[in-house]
This record gives sequence, C-alpha cells and structure tokens, in this order.
Amino acid sequence: MSLGLKYKNEEHIFDEKEVNGVPFLSYPMLEKTGIVKHGFSTRLGGVSTGYCATMNISTTRGDDPEAVEENCRRIASAIGVDPSDFTYTNQTHTTNVAVVEKGDRGHRFMDTDGMVTDVPGICLVTFYADCVPLFFVDPVHRAIGLSHSGWRGTAGKIGRITLERMKERYGTEPSQVTAAIGPSICRECYEVSEDVIEKFRENFDRRLWPELFYEKEDGKYQLDLWRANQAVLMEAGVHKEQIAVTNLCTHCNPKILFSHRSTGTKRGNLSAFLALRQCAYS
Repeated sequence: MSLGLKYKNEEHIFDEKEVNGVPFLSYPMLEKTGIVKHGFSTRLGGVSTGYCATMNISTTRGDDPEAVEENCRRIASAIGVDPSDFTYTNQTHTTNVAVVEKGDRGHRFMDTDGMVTDVPGICLVTFYADCVPLFFVDPVHRAIGLSHSGWRGTAGKIGRITLERMKERYGTEPSQVTAAIGPSICRECYEVSEDVIEKFRENFDRRLWPELFYEKEDGKYQLDLWRANQAVLMEAGVHKEQIAVTNLCTHCNPKILFSHRSTGTKRGNLSAFLALRQCAYS
C-alpha cells in the first residue's frame, strides 16, 4: 500500500501497513528483533472529527471520549495488542523516564516523557505532533523503552537517560540495543531562536554544531533534531548501524500526519506504540 507520504530520501526506513482500514508505520529494523509489536499512527483510520480527524487517541486534545475509545480499539487491533494494555505518558517536555512494572498496566505517568519495561504485553504509548519518538529494543535482556524527545528533551539527552534506566533495571548494554528515531519535524522545517540553540551549544560537542544547526540572516536557526538524537544515542553506545533514523517529516505531510507547526493547538496527536511479545513471534 502507499499512503502518499513524502519522504526526504528513498531509503527504506519504514513499512507502510494497513490492517482493517487502519494504516500505520512500522520499522523493519525493529521487526527483525522478533520480540516486539510496534507501530506509529497516522491521521487516518479513526472516527474522530473536526481538527482531531480521524485517528487520535490522546485525551488532552478536546476530542470526543467515545471517539478516542473507538480509535484505541482500532489501532490496537491493527498493531496486534489489547487496548487495555496501553500505558501512557503525560508529557511535559521533561527528561523523566518511568519504570513500568506489571501493576502499572493501563496507568498514565504524569510529568513523564519516557518509559521502560521488561513486562511482556504492556504496550507503551507516547504522543507526538512534530517532536521526536525514540524506540529502544534490547533483544538480549528482553526490555524496551519509548521516549518523547522535543527540543528540550533532545538538549537534555533523554535518549541517553532512557538507556541508562534500562541498564540500571535490566542490565541493558547500549551496544546490544536496536533503536529507532521516529517521524518528526525535519531541519528544513524547524526554525528556532538563539536561546534554543544555546542549550545545544552547552550540551553538544562543538564539532557537531555544523551538523546540528545553522544560522540564517534573520538571526534565526534551523535545528536538526534527527541528527541530534542520533548523536545522543551513539554517544551513549548504540551502534550507528543499529539506529533507524527517520526520513519522514511531520510538517511536510500535514494531511497524513499531525503537525503542531502546521496547525497549532487545533490538532490531534500521533502515537507511538511499543510492546514486548508474550513470547517470540506471538
């Protein structure tokens, strides 16, 4: 199938899938681990109306609760998980990462932008509309992580913090992790002010600056969150060849993906989903 998405290059980062009329994106690299079910939603395939049309499962956007419930059922069925297993973040652009235990199934973690777990079946869910999804799969210790990384989270290196939490709790070695950087705003679309760039100057090696941002004549900058998050993961010890870096910009695809830069607050949210299989390939 083809959703008509505009990719930045022809590299095969995503598979476009559709199950029972619900399209979603998946990563071949994560599929190859054999231990997870996962996906990333689009705007399509749900029942929401108005500015949340149609696939929105966020309860913070003013959407009809009954529509959200039906959308949860639809996207869960498409990915192959149970909506009662959805476990959520309530994101506030922190670098807080929660450890999800068996009793946390269905919980919503407040002031939290990342989650890790080794509990099969629990489906971690995070929300997006230009910010960067970060997926982590440790096939050796059978552990996963999912984090939301806006510019604050990227400058604060939430990707590294997520890996550190996985190592503390499950023994994860970053060199054994398969990671993915998800659909989000590209450098060409992401204009920021100098106060944002100062945070990146403070936290990233000067040698990386030319790859991360450039200044324009009006004193504004274009910032590359994709490359910044890749640098964070590599610095933490994830091998470059084990990181799937998105080539899909949310702002470049506003009819298929929600984008804050495109529509402001009048929008739904995209969602990332990641769950450990009950057993391999179940």
